Amino acid sequence: MRPVTVAIDVPHTPAQIYDFLDVMAHHERFTDHYLTNWRYSGPGRGTGACATVTAALGGTRTDVTIEVVEAEAPRRIVERNVSAGGRRRAHGTYTIEPLETGRSRVSFTYAWLRAPLADRLLAPFVRGAMRNANRTVMRRLAEELARHAAGGGS
Repeated sequence: MRPVTVAIDVPHTPAQIYDFLDVMAHHERFTDHYLTNWRYSGPGRGTGACATVTAALGGTRTDVTIEVVEAEAPRRIVERNVSAGGRRRAHGTYTIEPLETGRSRVSFTYAWLRAPLADRLLAPFVRGAMRNANRTVMRRLAEELARHAAGGGS
């Protein structure tokens, strides 16, 4: 299946965005519209940070394990996602690019490495649902970054 990429421009530096995204628990704030029941393990930030969540998307619910497998400050974070009893494997990659002074573009790419037959048969629907959910993620991320900056980074 072809990957899905969404992006948003925000008035924050790459370092500010990376510092926020690097904390696994912060992701709950902007993804809880479709990822719920967050359970954390491993370190709170960086490579090895891990969460198991319940994903509700396209009328189905499944547990997903998300683990940070690469962290390259302040530019990129790669997460490995495993669900459907290991039949669905993917990478979620946040890429942060500097724009004009003090602004950045945050992109998120969800790339399937392995997908169950049903996902492959319904690929246009699955990709569309993922794109829509992650567009909402990006809007909510921008709101959370603004709140985080206003609150002094808490």
